[in-house]
Amino acid sequence: MRVFAHRTREPGARRTSRSWLRRSAAALSLALLSPLAVAVVGTTAPTAQAAFNPSGIDFWVDSSMGPIKSRVFRANDGNTNRVVYALDGLRARDDLNGWEIDTNVVVELQKWNINVVMPVGGQCSFYSDWIAPSNFFGIGTGSSSGSATGSSGAVGQRNTYTWETFLTQNLRFALRDRLGFNPNRNGIFGLSMGGSAALTMAAYHPDQFSYAGSFSGYLNVSAPGMKEAMRLAFLTQNGFNIDAMWGPPWDPRWLRNDPFVFAPRLKAQNTRLYIAAGSGIPGVYDQPRSFVDLYNTANGMGLEAISLANTKAFQLRMASLGYGNVVYDFPPVGTHSWPWWADNVYRMIPDLSNFIG
Repeated sequence: MRVFAHRTREPGARRTSRSWLRRSAAALSLALLSPLAVAVVGTTAPTAQAAFNPSGIDFWVDSSMGPIKSRVFRANDGNTNRVVYALDGLRARDDLNGWEIDTNVVVELQKWNINVVMPVGGQCSFYSDWIAPSNFFGIGTGSSSGSATGSSGAVGQRNTYTWETFLTQNLRFALRDRLGFNPNRNGIFGLSMGGSAALTMAAYHPDQFSYAGSFSGYLNVSAPGMKEAMRLAFLTQNGFNIDAMWGPPWDPRWLRNDPFVFAPRLKAQNTRLYIAAGSGIPGVYDQPRSFVDLYNTANGMGLEAISLANTKAFQLRMASLGYGNVVYDFPPVGTHSWPWWADNVYRMIPDLSNFIG
C-alpha cells in the first residue's frame, strides 16, 4: 500500500465519524437548498464550453435505454489490448463526457498507449441499473436516458436507466466486435459519482475490470446522512427521484452499491485500486474572482470534505480487511473540481499502465 502526498490533520479528526458525517450531510443539505448550489456528486465550477477533441470517434451502441454515444480515443501505438473507461459526475451532459470537456487527460493516456472510452450521458445515474424510470406518482421528471435523446430534463424519463448493464455488456462487447478491443483486464476510473461507480463495476465484474480508480468518490453511501443529502442533490439536478434508483433507504440495493460494504469483494478479487480525495483546502486552482466563484469554491470545499470523510472510512475498511493492493492519494490541498481530478489522473497513469491489458 502506498500513500501519495503527506497527510494533513483532518478537520474534526477527534470527533466521531458518525457526528462528522451527520454534520457534514446537514451542511450539504442546507447548501443544496441554495439556487447557486451544486449537487453532492457534481462539480463546483460552471460548465465550460465543450472542448471537443477531434482525435475521438463517436461510438453509438444500442441499449434498453435507446442508442447511447461513447467517445473513443485510440492509443497512439494502435494497440487494442489496453483499455480504460472514464466515468463522469452527476451533472454528466448529453453531448460530451466531462473528462473531454474540462480536461486534457486523454492526450496523456494516449501517449501511454491506452485506449480511452468515455460514455456520454447518465446524469444522476451512478452508472447503475435503476428499478424504474425517474418520476413522481407517475409524472415524469428528470431526463430521458442520456445521450439517447440529447435532452437535459424537459419531459422526464421514458426508459429505466440500465447503465451497469450497458457498460458491462452492450458497450463492452460492441467495442470487442467492432473495434477489436480487449473485453478483459480493462481499467475504469471516475470522479465523484463516477468514482463510486468505478469501484462498483470492478467489484461485480472482475473479469472485465482489473483496475479501478476513484477521485473524490462517495465510498460510503449508506453512512448516516448520505441518503438524505443525495436525495436533495438528485432533486436539484432536474428533479430526479432517487427512489427510482435503488428504492427507499432500507432497500438492500443501497448496500449492494456501497463500496464500504462490498469491499471484501475487491479484496477477494485482488483488484488494483487507486483511491484519491483532496483535503477540501483551496489551492492554486481555486482563485475566485467574483461572488459566484467564491461561493462555488466554498461549496467545493464542503463537498470535498464529505468525499474525504467517505474515502477515509473506505480506507479504514480496507485496512481492517488487511488489503494492501491499493494506492491512496491524499494531497494536502484540493477542492471538488476538475483541475484537481485531472491531476489525480496524471499521477495515476503509470500505475494504471502496469495493471491493464
